Amino acid sequence: MENRTPLRLAAVQPLCVPLDVAANARAHAAAVRAARARLVVFPELSLTGYELDAPVVSVDDPRLTPLVEACAETNTLALAGAPVAGDHIAVLAVTGGGATVAYRKMWLGDAEARRFRPGDAPVVLDVDGWRVGLAICKDTGLAAHAARTAGLGVDVYAAGVLESAHDAAVTDQRAHRIATAHRVWVAVASFAGSTGGGYREAAGRSGIWTPDGEVYARAGTEPGESVSASIR
Repeated sequence: MENRTPLRLAAVQPLCVPLDVAANARAHAAAVRAARARLVVFPELSLTGYELDAPVVSVDDPRLTPLVEACAETNTLALAGAPVAGDHIAVLAVTGGGATVAYRKMWLGDAEARRFRPGDAPVVLDVDGWRVGLAICKDTGLAAHAARTAGLGVDVYAAGVLESAHDAAVTDQRAHRIATAHRVWVAVASFAGSTGGGYREAAGRSGIWTPDGEVYARAGTEPGESVSASIR
């Protein structure tokens, strides 16, 4: 679309306090303010840490207020991770107007499947004329997920993931494949540091890939780092 404005997007790997939604929401809010981006992507289960027994987070949870306020101040759409009723591992779309459940993870790991149910459909959000497809971790490893999402018409494939440090290359391989197969920008927010759930050292290295599969921006391995890009 020739008349749409450039989209500034960011992928953030916030410091995570397992099971502390209030503290994590405050960290998300600080990251949103620092990024100054229209779209900010956070990792899988970013609001609770990777704790598969974490209580569900409702869209009207008052602990999300700092994040809602930060999004209002910066005109940001934040994609945060949380368990939601159903039970599902989900992406919450947070704006200055509040939070909604935007997407439910379709492909679950074995341990996840003991509690959670898979979502039943891919989702694409419209952000100022840019079409953003959503994914959570294992979704990115299934070519069928990217194909179904791309089939809805997407410009950006945005994913929140968690990989251990010794599996850091997995994210690169998947992002490159998705970008080149479907000629889309790929933004991946990857947890760093300790995230709960037995992950003492997550990979970090959040990144943004061009439709040619090239790394446009890359974070390091420490919590609190982020990357951003303005795409046209």
